[in-house]
Amino acid sequence: MWPQVEERVCREAGAEGGVVWRRIPAAWVRWVMGISGVLVLGGTSIAGAAEHPVDSGDTAWLLTATALVLFMTIPGLALFYGGLVRTRNVLSILMQCFACTALITVLWVLYGYTVAFDGTGMQDGVVNLNSFIGSLAKAGMAGVRPESVHALAGSIPESVFSMFQLTFAIITPALIVGAFAERMKFSAFMVFTAVWFTIVYLPICHMVWGGAGSLIGSTIGALDFAGGTVVHINAGIAALVAALLIGRRRGYPTSPMPPHNLTMTVTGACMLWVGWFGFNAGSALVAGEQAGMAMLVTQVATAAAALVWAGIEWVKAGKPSALGISTGAVAGLVAITPASGTAGPLGALAIGALSGGGCYLGATWLKRKFGYDDALDAFGVHGVGGFTGSILTGLFAAPALGGFMNDYPGFGSQLWKQTAGSTITLVYSLVLSFVILKIIDATMGLRVAQQQEIDGLDLTLHGERGYDL
Repeated sequence: MWPQVEERVCREAGAEGGVVWRRIPAAWVRWVMGISGVLVLGGTSIAGAAEHPVDSGDTAWLLTATALVLFMTIPGLALFYGGLVRTRNVLSILMQCFACTALITVLWVLYGYTVAFDGTGMQDGVVNLNSFIGSLAKAGMAGVRPESVHALAGSIPESVFSMFQLTFAIITPALIVGAFAERMKFSAFMVFTAVWFTIVYLPICHMVWGGAGSLIGSTIGALDFAGGTVVHINAGIAALVAALLIGRRRGYPTSPMPPHNLTMTVTGACMLWVGWFGFNAGSALVAGEQAGMAMLVTQVATAAAALVWAGIEWVKAGKPSALGISTGAVAGLVAITPASGTAGPLGALAIGALSGGGCYLGATWLKRKFGYDDALDAFGVHGVGGFTGSILTGLFAAPALGGFMNDYPGFGSQLWKQTAGSTITLVYSLVLSFVILKIIDATMGLRVAQQQEIDGLDLTLHGERGYDL
């Protein structure tokens, strides 16, 4: 941001060769500096910075939020999932989360960022190809300079905006790991992650968050503040498809398969809870009142969902479990994500309570009813919680229910928009995930050999053991 001054002192030659001091308006100085920047740097970046000045406070908050969201995947999700599998497979989970972080980062730089967020050809109120997917104008991060800004985040550097969005792209395919844990080839996982990111995640991200002219976020008008559709419905339905296609783990459901380290899982859940403040409050993209409310409602919904899940267990089994209260907390985090920019505290209580109960049914009754092996309940928590939260966002954004959506169109209208956006995401991810997985299975195979599964993926795929037994 240009210095906030009213005047600048300028020295120039006097009529008789002496030195004359004059005061000139700061606006003139800023104009001259801006023109100089255009001449030196080609115009676009400094001109953009003058139009959208970078705010140091907003930038500091987004740098912090970015680190928090990355912390959710490594180590948060890695530990949460890692503790839930058997001892012989813990490293395979950590490896998948770590490798996903590295792979998506490289793909994001090469083409992911531009496909997700380039707005070339987009027009408000017009549906065209660019409503579904961005162009390659910024492939290889072309034009992303230290001083450049993005039209969707005008108070922070584009480098920070891109890095923040990258952390969302990393965690989304990592969530799917929970569905096929303990039985998928690492090579198949890497191919699936790369292809799914390219043809499923990036278009959905653009359709929701691409700005004016995007299909779901702009044309339909569905609300998704921080990833209910882009992250959770998207990953959750892909997880269900993967669990169905790859099949059950050997011995499921007759053989006991308890988590090997609940201390690790609870620790990971705590990291997810803390990191999620970057996920939701960071999505305001400024350090302002919306970020503050997003942080508050995130805390409230998470607490409500954790207590509801634990309460159900207490009533049904006579004992509340650490695993249950931790999973309930994650369910609340998932459900409040799309609503965190528009819901109030009481709305967050309701969203948390409803998602805690709904995800409990998704992870227990629904899974038993249909017999699929969603090993770590990726669909039961993220799919069910994401869809529940997305629909409830349309309800609790209403000012009459304590929400903060400007120009709220009415319950029926906004609920229809939420349903439409969620359904498009669900169907798109379901169909494309099925096609990707079927092609991989037909060409290189999805599943490890039976003896590899018996011996464990840590030793057979990575040549290592998680513990010195």
